[in-house]
Amino acid sequence: MYGREQTEQLNMSNVVQFRKPTLKQRHKGKTLCRSGFHRWEIKQAKQFDVKQGRLVTLYQCTRCGETKVQAE
Repeated sequence: MYGREQTEQLNMSNVVQFRKPTLKQRHKGKTLCRSGFHRWEIKQAKQFDVKQGRLVTLYQCTRCGETKVQAE
């Protein structure tokens, strides 16, 4: 009756979410970062920067993905 492509689409494992995500779910973890309270994690430690002529550490926020560079 059905072709192979159509039967694969009718499987029970293909769950479609009908509800829109709430505002709380959409913006989870972003409010602290907007206020300046990032959760910094070291991405690359002790990297030499040629322009500054010293060692720098690269940090990345685990919540929003923003990066910063700090010279040591």
